[in-house]
Amino acid sequence: MNMIRRVYNMLGIALVMLAVAFFTASCGGGGLEKAVRKAFIDGDTTQACYDKICALIKENPKSYSEFVTESGDINVEALGKYINEVGSSLRPPMTWDITGYGLKELTLTVYFERSGSMTPYDTPGGGGQLKKAVNDLINFFPSKEGTKINIVNDNIYPYSGSVDSFLQDRNIYESTKGTGNASYTDFKLIFEKIIQAQKPGNVSVLVTDLIYSPQNTADVSVEKILNEENSVATSIFKTYKGKSIIVNQLMGDYNGQYYPYNGTPFTYNGKRPFYVIIVADASTIDRMNADDNFAKFLRPNGLKNSYRFNQAASELNVKIIPDWKDNVGRFRQSRSEQNLLTDCEGDRETGILCFTLAANLKPLAKDDSFLTNVANYNVQSQSGFDITIRAIKPEDVNNNNRSYLDGMTHIITAKGKFATSRDELSITLANQFPEWIKASTTTSDIDPNAANFSTTTFGLERFLQGIYDAFSAGNDSYGKIVIKLEN
Repeated sequence: MNMIRRVYNMLGIALVMLAVAFFTASCGGGGLEKAVRKAFIDGDTTQACYDKICALIKENPKSYSEFVTESGDINVEALGKYINEVGSSLRPPMTWDITGYGLKELTLTVYFERSGSMTPYDTPGGGGQLKKAVNDLINFFPSKEGTKINIVNDNIYPYSGSVDSFLQDRNIYESTKGTGNASYTDFKLIFEKIIQAQKPGNVSVLVTDLIYSPQNTADVSVEKILNEENSVATSIFKTYKGKSIIVNQLMGDYNGQYYPYNGTPFTYNGKRPFYVIIVADASTIDRMNADDNFAKFLRPNGLKNSYRFNQAASELNVKIIPDWKDNVGRFRQSRSEQNLLTDCEGDRETGILCFTLAANLKPLAKDDSFLTNVANYNVQSQSGFDITIRAIKPEDVNNNNRSYLDGMTHIITAKGKFATSRDELSITLANQFPEWIKASTTTSDIDPNAANFSTTTFGLERFLQGIYDAFSAGNDSYGKIVIKLEN
């Protein structure tokens, strides 16, 4: 009887343990959590380790269903969030950006505008900056396999040659002469066809001067045409919320006939802006930003200005550095809450409290000049904290702070008089319509001697404002950092 009872007890314990193990695994814990923790502790946040974690998930797809898509692929976004939840529970907290590892091989489609106002960008006597920019797009895209090239104006026409013949062509506008109707460009039709033709993993690029030039505009007022292009842009993109658009502005030699809006054509020899517009799923651009192999593609040589439309706010990872040369006053980091400072007290003589954060701003994919300009941040607190921000330098890192600075890109120093029992410092990087677009816009292009003729594009702001308006809801910031303070 005792033997039977012992067997029953052992069987019951085994069943309970099995149930606990199943429950833990189904919640994303167990072997997966152990593997992730080991990766952090060993410092093995590599592609090889990521592949092992993915293999573990695929061996147990039912247990880890939340990390597997319907097609059986790894849900990189969900897995990345889980990995960083595990990392945030460590001391010090750690992060691992896996977005680049989830990239499938992407395909490239180039749409090259051939209109009357574009041909002077690629004359034999010019510098060829436009053609080089297009060639660089193709050369710096990690895979040429599946690359397609189209010529656009009144419609979209497949390029008759090969990718190699396009790259080697020294007079691309001459060799594509007769393709379509070069007297106007139908942006509404072109953008809609570009987006509708996109399949998962496709990246499309339109190379254009972005001058809105539809048919039959004689005697139509400038204000009417600008309002029209604004409405057209909004109507196109408001139905494609999952897409994201990068507008890159470059400069090139322009030698030939220029066609102003409702003015007399004239010959112009000088610099003019042109634009490389990248269109893809927002998640695809996020992953490209995280992969250094796409750096030169996303930010081409000769880039003057850039802006990404429909960029969702990123979760910004920060670590409070307890011992830093700029720190003033006293504070203690909470063990239970990562972004909470307790026992805060300003300097006894000045009342100043100064603390320092290490932040990873790489996911924002912005120039350092933008990230380090405090005017781009909205800083709020009861105590009137101000911030300074700079990139982390190699000489900043030593054995005492390495665990705080590893994986981080910038140092943020907050300074103010902590004059209350509780406070909350909010640092928001605002996503505002760029000033460079306004500065690059003109509503009159009839005078080549105008001071801004060489740097402006007719109607640019209204068209791009239309795209901005289509995506603006809920996209007013790139990211936010919140630090709580208690005395």
